[in-house]
Amino acid sequence: MDFAFTDEQLAIQETTRRFAQERLAPYYMEREKEASLDMVAVKEMAELGLLGVNAPVEHGGMGADCITAGIVMEEIAKADINYAFMQLMTSSIGVLLSKLAPPEITNEFVPKLLQGETLLCMGLTEPGGGSDAANLQTKATKDGDYYLLKGEKTSISLAAQSEKGIVFARTSEGGARGITGFFIDMNQEGVTTTRFDDVGCTPIGRGSIFMDNVRVHKSQMLGTVEGKGFYQIMNAFDLSRTLIGLQALAPAISSVEETWQYAAERQAFGKPIATNQGVSFPLAEAETLMEAARNLCYKTLWLRDNDLPHTAEAAMCKWWPPKISFDIIHQCIVINGHYAYSKELPHQQRLRDVMGYHIGDGTHQIQKMVIAREKGGMVTLGR
Repeated sequence: MDFAFTDEQLAIQETTRRFAQERLAPYYMEREKEASLDMVAVKEMAELGLLGVNAPVEHGGMGADCITAGIVMEEIAKADINYAFMQLMTSSIGVLLSKLAPPEITNEFVPKLLQGETLLCMGLTEPGGGSDAANLQTKATKDGDYYLLKGEKTSISLAAQSEKGIVFARTSEGGARGITGFFIDMNQEGVTTTRFDDVGCTPIGRGSIFMDNVRVHKSQMLGTVEGKGFYQIMNAFDLSRTLIGLQALAPAISSVEETWQYAAERQAFGKPIATNQGVSFPLAEAETLMEAARNLCYKTLWLRDNDLPHTAEAAMCKWWPPKISFDIIHQCIVINGHYAYSKELPHQQRLRDVMGYHIGDGTHQIQKMVIAREKGGMVTLGR
């Protein structure tokens, strides 16, 4: 086993960390009030090569491996989990688009995405089928060389900010079979969006996408075979779920670092509160859990880089790191006391931001079903 990053990865880590701490961290709390991404900051990320790290070089990516994408994800998310979403979107959905979209879309749009000039959303979830992702009601009806898309997507990140979108619709019956992906213009006729009033991750924002007979040319279909969209996106989910593990864990790392410092400086009964086991032991437990979760995520990225099975591990990354991150940040709030209960410190915002990752891209319960299926077989699902 080799747990060391390469010299090149360490250099990328240092560059990312410096940018994140200088350009993103100081404005983390302020940006929540803006409720939108600062595209100047996104552009700066792109100029440093921090978007689509594992995307092909010919499309503007770094062409790096998934472990490197994880390194960038972790450092960005320590400073601002919302801007880390740009790394998540470009390194998973952006790469998926570069592989499956026709050349004219790939060559025109993907470079713009990786250069931080535009935003992309992905519409899979529907009002009646959140966890049952294959139970799509959105229809794509063939009309000559076009498809007419009709239906609703909900809980879609960046729905109200994106210029383009990837949406999945049913082109034939048959459960997961018969689902096809399409690349659409979010400003075209028949597309409308709404935005939710969420408690966290407000710069990203979730919303609904309504499609009323949206006319899409067959050249905007993803992949060469109709009805394969669900399986294509499931493969991308294995990467995005792993990156989410690091994304959600990183704010807890920041909160623990800050809380160690506070505990060393805060005096009670004539000595630093860090000398009390009631303070130091919870932080020691947090360090242990974070180290284990971090290693799980990087191992899973290593499995993907080496084309080894990692669906179960990706599901572990999706449910466990976000859970312990939330619990650890909550413990940091308790240790920091009444000051941390106010909005003067970032702990409370991190808590709210991390909470959304308990749901998006698959709930804890769904991830445990995936793990059970992978490890125990279909019988665990009653089949």
